[in-house]
Amino acid sequence: MKGWQFVDTNKPLELVEKEDPKVEAGKVVIDMKVAGLCHSDVGVLRDEGWKALLGELPVIMGHEVAGIISEVGDGVTEYQVGDKVAVCPTGPSGTAPGYAYDGGFGTKVQAPAEDLVKIPDGVSFAQAAAGTDAGMTSYHAAFNKGGIKKGMKVGMIGIGGLGQIALEAAVAQSIEVYAIDLSPDARQLAKDLGAAGVYENVKEIAEFEPEVIIDYAGFDITTREALESVGFQGKVVLVGMGKLETTINVTEMITKQATLVGSNGGTKQDIEDMYALMAEGKVSPKITEISFDEIPEGIQMLEEGKVTGRLVADMEK
Repeated sequence: MKGWQFVDTNKPLELVEKEDPKVEAGKVVIDMKVAGLCHSDVGVLRDEGWKALLGELPVIMGHEVAGIISEVGDGVTEYQVGDKVAVCPTGPSGTAPGYAYDGGFGTKVQAPAEDLVKIPDGVSFAQAAAGTDAGMTSYHAAFNKGGIKKGMKVGMIGIGGLGQIALEAAVAQSIEVYAIDLSPDARQLAKDLGAAGVYENVKEIAEFEPEVIIDYAGFDITTREALESVGFQGKVVLVGMGKLETTINVTEMITKQATLVGSNGGTKQDIEDMYALMAEGKVSPKITEISFDEIPEGIQMLEEGKVTGRLVADMEK
């Protein structure tokens, strides 16, 4: 098998050839079809602090995995060779591809069966890869942590790879979404996806008294202004890590009896719920595709902000 291997912070990924994984009990081997690329991959390469989350180095990166099972280990009964599957990076095993073990930037991945999610008919491998992280994380923040549901007025800050998916999922379930983004292109995308209104500044949605605001940007002022703009006894869900510190107006938070909660990752059920929306054609995230050989350049594209929607690598290109 081949793969793009992380060696150390601020060093380029290395293209390596390794022996194919020998399937172990409780696990499966997946022939990779599409791997998703994520801004956290940029973090791993550039920020020394991410190494604490990694297992034994070097490791083939890539935590957004979608492919076909080619081998099944002893004790695995729910899956068989030929099944189309994805891997939940925050699954029951507590281990993630690309972090604890060789991940999706390789041509084969050995993953715990307990972390697998079947890819339903009508969902492409590219959609499935994007759904494992962006889909799961955005859905979990909005529908589980935020508790949004039909008939609610909801604000969403940051209509990027996460926000656009959550917005589309919310609109599909008759939720009134007010989208906020500094980018004119992102605002146009939000409008095209059915947002009830699009704005440049968070405070512009205060008049609608949204019951929930999800901050997919997390750039300090966005979180503070979300708390100032949410309705009485409303909730702000913080997902984005644009800045790792913020200050808040405690007067507004106290008098409104507002709640601020954090959200990170999600569950297999979140991925299954997102796949169901994709299979029904209700969610179709904007995806940019590159080839296996272009993975290092793809991470550079993410770092430079040159990607619209989610970026994936077709491993067979």
